[in-house]
Amino acid sequence: MPSPIEERRSAFQRYKRDVKERGKPFYPYAMFHDTVMSLVVVVTIVVLAVIWKWTLPDQHDGTKPGWLGPLYEPRADPGTTNFVPRPDWYFYFLFYLLRIFKWPDSVLLGTVGIPTICLILLIALPFVDVRRERRLLRRPVALVAAVLTVLSMGVLTYKGATAKESLGSETLAAVPNWAAKQGFANNEEAVAGAKIFAQVGCLNCHSYLSTGGGFPGAPDLTAEGSKNRGIQFQIDHLKCPDCVHPGSPMPSFKGLGETNLHQLAVFLEASKGG
Repeated sequence: MPSPIEERRSAFQRYKRDVKERGKPFYPYAMFHDTVMSLVVVVTIVVLAVIWKWTLPDQHDGTKPGWLGPLYEPRADPGTTNFVPRPDWYFYFLFYLLRIFKWPDSVLLGTVGIPTICLILLIALPFVDVRRERRLLRRPVALVAAVLTVLSMGVLTYKGATAKESLGSETLAAVPNWAAKQGFANNEEAVAGAKIFAQVGCLNCHSYLSTGGGFPGAPDLTAEGSKNRGIQFQIDHLKCPDCVHPGSPMPSFKGLGETNLHQLAVFLEASKGG
């Protein structure tokens, strides 16, 4: 009985004979077809780009559309605190996994672990399954796996596309508790600043009343107000952290605008430690 390697070698020889007698080899025929098709796609993209550019009206800001859309979208507002970023549609499945696997305990499993395992299995499949049988009814395991994969991707994509959430929704719910513990519940500016603090990503690095944290060296801001640095110091630091503390890795929040910065500074000064 021939070994699997001998069977593959004989099958390859039969393939070569079939190609020589009644078929065409991959090179150069299929490669030529692929090259021509790739050229057609590139030319189409270039033509569409030229049409898009040259049909734009002659105006300064570029927001008026041409035949294929505007050159620029309306100018972004860096001071917004209610914009909810969402991924492109082909990442909706991964986007929804973030709602299933919560930070910080299992988020790596959902965002890195599962996609990496699936990719490894996909790469290994041609090396594991070397049978020549290709009829679907003769390959029940592969068929079931493919159907389940398509269904799960479809469901996750749909759920991600229809998911409703607000920016900082999880931390925003903690603001009343912060206000009660810190004693600034009657200070409207401090409460508004706490909401900004919860929404703009401060808790990605800093911690506050055992919430957030995750960047080594970022201080706990629970008792920031007890240092009595003053409103103006907090505003200056938020605008240019490196100017106040040379070498600080903290980004500038100047784009939030004077009103938001003042409210954020009032919140920080009202945080005396509970």
